[in-house]
Amino acid sequence: MPPRATDARRAAVLGKPIAHSLSPVLHRAAYDALGLTDWSYDRFEIDEAALPGFLEKLGPQWAGLSLTMPLKRAVIPLVDEVSETAASVDAVNTVIFTEDGRRVGDNTDIPGMVAALREHGIEEVESAAILGAGATASSALAALARICTGEVVAYVRSEARAAEMRQWGERLEVDVRTADWTEAERALRAPLVIATTPAGTTDALAAAVPERPTTLFDVLYDPWPTELAARWSMFGGAVVSGLDLLVHQAVLQVERMTGRSPAPLEAMRRAGEKALAAR
Repeated sequence: MPPRATDARRAAVLGKPIAHSLSPVLHRAAYDALGLTDWSYDRFEIDEAALPGFLEKLGPQWAGLSLTMPLKRAVIPLVDEVSETAASVDAVNTVIFTEDGRRVGDNTDIPGMVAALREHGIEEVESAAILGAGATASSALAALARICTGEVVAYVRSEARAAEMRQWGERLEVDVRTADWTEAERALRAPLVIATTPAGTTDALAAAVPERPTTLFDVLYDPWPTELAARWSMFGGAVVSGLDLLVHQAVLQVERMTGRSPAPLEAMRRAGEKALAAR
């Protein structure tokens, strides 16, 4: 049974650093649109060492938590149940507190990626390329497991990272081939390119964008657009942004924490855009 609008409940985002997080903006916009006037959503700077103590102090008014780095793996031993989606990449970005006091770990990044792509008309691709090999890249592989029918090429900087991506491919049952970062310009000709690297990493690739680019999913959102995304758009290619991902994964979090569905996607997106513009 979904909570009533008069039920005072709490939620928050945890991580370190956390000051930059847009999650409070998105979740509060959802509460306003849903009429959940007594709900609150905060942010707390918490690292791995502080996480167990923080969780132990939470009372029954808590509905859920959003988790960012470095807590997505650290929280797994601290929850009672992990969803199949979260277990597939060993990463929990959402904790739901059930009525009987259990902690359930989930991952909304993966279905959030799929939803963001579908919103831009990408239901299925024959092949794809991933730029980078960090935690976000493994989530991207898990998303591609749902929509990609062929090979995924991951462009990485070291053999150790390459081995990790091949292992993730085996685990997620995705056909993964790895290539050195020096060949990353080739990635830009794939039907779908997912850039998962930190700010500035792909700037040098902007000059290599093909005349008829396909779809770029750049997981960054601040600063935006990246040089690669700006060039991609200039040449007429479709661009999915990190804000698209952030909003879609937050929509799923709101629905699971509040029991209200559908969450107000457009209200949340507008709030995120306004907050980024203010920066």
